[in-house]
Amino acid sequence: MTQFHSRYPALSDLKSRARARIPHFVWEYLDSATGSESVLRRNRAALDAVLMQPAALRGEITPDLSCRLLGRDYPQPFGISPVGMSGLVWPDAERILAASAARAQMPYCLSTVATRTPEEVADHIGDQGWFQMYPPRDAGIRRDMLARAKGAGLHTLVLTVDVPAASRRERQTRGGLTQPPRLTPRLALQVARCPSWAFGTLKHGMPRMRLMDGYAPKEMTGGTLPSTAHIGYLLRAAPDWEYLRILREEWQGALILKGVMESEVAAQAQADDLADAIWVSNHAGRQFDGAPAALDALRAIRRATTLPLIFDSGIEGGLDILRALALGADFVMMGRAWHYALGALGADGPDHLVDLLRKDMISNMAQIGARRFADLPARLLTL
Repeated sequence: MTQFHSRYPALSDLKSRARARIPHFVWEYLDSATGSESVLRRNRAALDAVLMQPAALRGEITPDLSCRLLGRDYPQPFGISPVGMSGLVWPDAERILAASAARAQMPYCLSTVATRTPEEVADHIGDQGWFQMYPPRDAGIRRDMLARAKGAGLHTLVLTVDVPAASRRERQTRGGLTQPPRLTPRLALQVARCPSWAFGTLKHGMPRMRLMDGYAPKEMTGGTLPSTAHIGYLLRAAPDWEYLRILREEWQGALILKGVMESEVAAQAQADDLADAIWVSNHAGRQFDGAPAALDALRAIRRATTLPLIFDSGIEGGLDILRALALGADFVMMGRAWHYALGALGADGPDHLVDLLRKDMISNMAQIGARRFADLPARLLTL
């Protein structure tokens, strides 16, 4: 991927090019949050406030980026978060991302509301597959979904717990996206300006939530729904502790709680043995505009539990990954970033982003004299 570094040396470069190559209504779906999007600003401000001490006279440093999570070794501490309707952002996105994850030996978490089913990514993901679940209220659907994920080789279950109701996502709504997507004259004009996206979508078909469509009654799949009230919302429940206990019994494998911002929840999940890891996230601002920065929640949750902590929300480069690790995260996941890479460079994008993030982490660790991640907390200037 070295040929891309001169033109796209940062995630911001990929983001700019992606915006020009995907239709505006798709961009609004990917890039937007909810409300006034103040959570996005708080996430960025919290990361920027974490300073580290530069080092001098430390000699040559070759940082070690390897790490261990949930009994598995990884060559770097980051992976790909679940993003609903990835195939809308870039044609066949789920399988492209799965293949890139397999090459980089990093986790790829397939969304319940992806445009590909677990079976369709199984041949691409290798042994790096995770499955994110929006909990179905129907027990039969839940058990069948779990069986299909397990059968496809997705070995780690991620239960999203921070979506008790649909968010407003005003920018997304104004953009004109519906589920399934329908091309109005206004949207068709946007598509015409993005030939690579258009030809790819023509080849792979208009994206749909194929897993969820398979469980929906026909009367739910025949019409058009607002993008904030799609079939995934209609079939799922808001989980509680009893739901989590049932899921813990039904799933044979690692279980992660995603969307935790309360230290009490993390502590209880550990005390009751209901999770193997906690995923600290404010859904990157897409659910609740009044939430604190996810990084601020990370500090408190790290003090409340010894479970492995996964972090997302606001990560824009290798330095941000190091900031999260220094404050107690064991692993970092990103969602939008990989889709900016797809929009910018197509199938080459994710591999380039892996290389970009690794180089950025290595450079910054050398600057602060950190040979391994265990050295990071001592280099913090802010706590």
